[in-house]
Amino acid sequence: MLSEQAIPVVRATLPAVGGALDQITERFYSRLFAAHPELLRDLFNRGNQANGEQRKALAGSIAAFAVALLDNPDSRPDAMLSRIAHKHASLGVTSAQYKVVHEHLFAAIVEVLGEAVTPEVARSWDEVYWLMANALIAVEARLYRETGVPEGAVWRSMEIAERQEETVDTVSFLLRHADGAPTDAFLPGQYVSVQVTLPDGARQIRQYSLSSAPGRPQWRITVKRVDGDPAGEVSSWLHAHGRAGDTLDVSAPFGDLVLPEGDGPLLLASAGIGSTPMLAMLDHLAATGSTRPVAVAHADRSPASHAHAVELRRLVDALPQATLHLWYEEPGDSGAHAGRADVTSLDLPPGTTAYLCGPLPFLRTVRGDLLGAGTAAADIHYEVFGPDLWLGAED
Repeated sequence: MLSEQAIPVVRATLPAVGGALDQITERFYSRLFAAHPELLRDLFNRGNQANGEQRKALAGSIAAFAVALLDNPDSRPDAMLSRIAHKHASLGVTSAQYKVVHEHLFAAIVEVLGEAVTPEVARSWDEVYWLMANALIAVEARLYRETGVPEGAVWRSMEIAERQEETVDTVSFLLRHADGAPTDAFLPGQYVSVQVTLPDGARQIRQYSLSSAPGRPQWRITVKRVDGDPAGEVSSWLHAHGRAGDTLDVSAPFGDLVLPEGDGPLLLASAGIGSTPMLAMLDHLAATGSTRPVAVAHADRSPASHAHAVELRRLVDALPQATLHLWYEEPGDSGAHAGRADVTSLDLPPGTTAYLCGPLPFLRTVRGDLLGAGTAAADIHYEVFGPDLWLGAED
């Protein structure tokens, strides 16, 4: 927790620091990449840097952590910290890198706020930073220990065993260890990072959910090509070049949006490619003969754009107490509902635990609808692909 000396200083300066965080983080990344260009080339997502989403996510996490320290001084925002730590571990982030971040972040704070950063203010916000950094370092150290690898050594060479075209812009890859070793265990809902070398020599990294159950001879990831400006560098490369027999650098599995044990009722709600962790959960439930009640809600543009649609129906049919609810913006004659997902129309039993995955507007809407219908905030969990611009929303 914050020291007694720091609490009033952080509380008094939070509006000024929070109001300037966008400028601070912009200046921070500029300084960081000037001093360490290899971090932009080989670690950070260049697309998220170009569109500003990573800057917003960093600012949001700092502000959310500071507010949590002030509002709940005897506890930590563990849900937020866990989500960040799992992402960091999947990238191979090391404890030494937090010192590099500290150097350039605090230089950026001084550059933006100037004389307002008195020694007392600097010491107080230094406390905030290291409370957050040390908490993340501790969680990441535990994740590395549990994975059985030294700090940051999460990468292994895997071979594409098979490529499967799912839709016009979505492809699945079955992955196996190049040396023939069994695939590692993981929890349903987790993801891996994939690193590829692009034409300019950059080694860019992206995360993809494991979209089938643990225990299979091969892992499966499902990759949607990201169009737009900027287009997805890694997804485009995998669509254009990933073929059976090729090797990829793949991380160990991480991620904290995982299927809970027990027999309580579940809601698995997804939109678009957000269905992939839900497929792994359903596949695991079917493989283990689960009889727990499961409501599956999925929204997509059209039947043709819905990756793994046939598989989803098959898995739901294999579960005796599962129901499937589909919404398509262009349903055609599919029998699905027209428009966007409406979970308020579902008859969810008391005590339902909800798992959400999809674009941020979808998450906001569905979470708000669930809260309005009486679902406890603690029973709603989410995964957002890309920088989490919603950090702290659960706390």
